[in-house]
Amino acid sequence: MVNVIGLGYIGLPTALMLASHGVEVVGTDCNENLVDVLNNGKLTFREEGLEEIFTLALKSGIRFTSKYQVADTYIVAVPTPYDSISKKVDAEYVEGAVRSILSVCLDRTLIIIESTISPGTIDRQIRPLIESELKQGKNKKEIYLAHAPERIIPGNMIQELVYNNRTIGADDKEIGEKVRNLYISFCRGEIIVTDIRTAEMTKVAENTFRDINIAYANELAKICYSDNLDVYEIIRIANKHPRVNILSPGPGVGGHCISVDPWFLVGDYPGLANIILAARKINDSMPEFVLERVSKLMVEHEISDISKVGLYGLTYKANVDDMRESPTLQLLMCMKKHLASGVKVYDPLIRNNIVDNQYFDLEKFIENIEIVVIMVGHKEIIQRQELLRGKIVFDTCNVLKEIESYKL
Repeated sequence: MVNVIGLGYIGLPTALMLASHGVEVVGTDCNENLVDVLNNGKLTFREEGLEEIFTLALKSGIRFTSKYQVADTYIVAVPTPYDSISKKVDAEYVEGAVRSILSVCLDRTLIIIESTISPGTIDRQIRPLIESELKQGKNKKEIYLAHAPERIIPGNMIQELVYNNRTIGADDKEIGEKVRNLYISFCRGEIIVTDIRTAEMTKVAENTFRDINIAYANELAKICYSDNLDVYEIIRIANKHPRVNILSPGPGVGGHCISVDPWFLVGDYPGLANIILAARKINDSMPEFVLERVSKLMVEHEISDISKVGLYGLTYKANVDDMRESPTLQLLMCMKKHLASGVKVYDPLIRNNIVDNQYFDLEKFIENIEIVVIMVGHKEIIQRQELLRGKIVFDTCNVLKEIESYKL
C-alpha cells in the first residue's frame, strides 16, 4: 500500500493517478476539512481532467484520512516554504511528515519525497532525523529514501503527470528501480534514475533556468519602456533568429516553483548564485513596476481616486485557481507598503472573498472603474474584451488584440 502524505496541488493528483491505475492508495492530510471534502466525493481545487481521475480513483477504493497509515511505501508531498530573510528552504513540514511516518511504518519502508527541496536537504536534515528517531525507538527498522521531484504545473497537471519525463534519486539501483516501477504504473515519459543529490539539484536547476529567462524578458520590457520602444515587436523580430527564443514579459512570477526554487540556491550558495539572485530581484520587482506604471496612467488621465482602478486577475497564471505567490497579491502588498488602498479586484476563478474590494461579477467590476489592469490573461477577458471599450486598459499580459491598450 502507498500512503500519500499531503493532498495539495501535487499530492492529490499523484494519489488519484496511482489509485486509478490499480495501486492501493490512502491519502493523508493534516487538514481535516480537506479530508472531509474529499471523502464526500468532492475535489478541493479545479483542474481539467481531474474530476474524471477522481471518479476512477474512488471506484478503485482510494481512501482519505488525517491519520498516517501502516504501509511499506510513503510519498511525501507537503509544502516546502522558504525563509523570506535567509532565503533558505524550510523543511519543517517534510521533517514532520517523516517523523510521523517513522512512528507507524513497517520495517524496510520506502519513503519517497516529492516535495521540492534544496540540494543536500535529505543528507543534511532527513537522514540525521531518521537516525535520531530510530535510535530512540524500541523496534529497529530499515528505512529506504528516494527523491522523485514533481514536474507538473496547474492547468495541465493530468497531461504532464502522464507524459512528462521524471527524475528519481535513490541510494542504490534496486531502490531506484522499485520507485520507477511504482511511477511507471501511470507515467509514459522517460524515468531517469540517478542519485538523490543529483535529483535534488536537477529540479531546482530546471525552475531556476526558467526564472532567469523570464527575468531577461522582464528587464528587456523595462529597457524598452524607458526608451519608448515596443518590447513585443522587438521580441517577435528577435525570435526569427533560429537560436533565439525570448519569452514574453509579464507582471511578475508566481506559483510555488519558479518564484521559490531559485531562492534555495541563493540561500545555500551565497556569493555563487549571482545571476540567479539578480533574476529573482528583477522578477520580484515587476509588481512594483506595474504599480508605478498605473500611477503614471492615473496622472496622465487626471484620475486621483485609486478606487477607480481595477485589477483583473488574482491567480498566478491564466485559467487556474491557484493564487500561490500571485503577482496581483504581491502588487497589493506593494500598495500597502506605500499606504495606498481602495483598488478594486476581480477574478472569475476565485469565488471566495480573499482581498478587500473584491468583485464577483465582471460587468459590475468594470462598471465601477476607469482604469483596468489586466494582471492575468484568463480566457474570460479575452472572450469578453468588448466590455473594456471606453476604459483605460493596461494589458500587462499582452492578451487583448481587439481593443486599444497600454502594454508593459
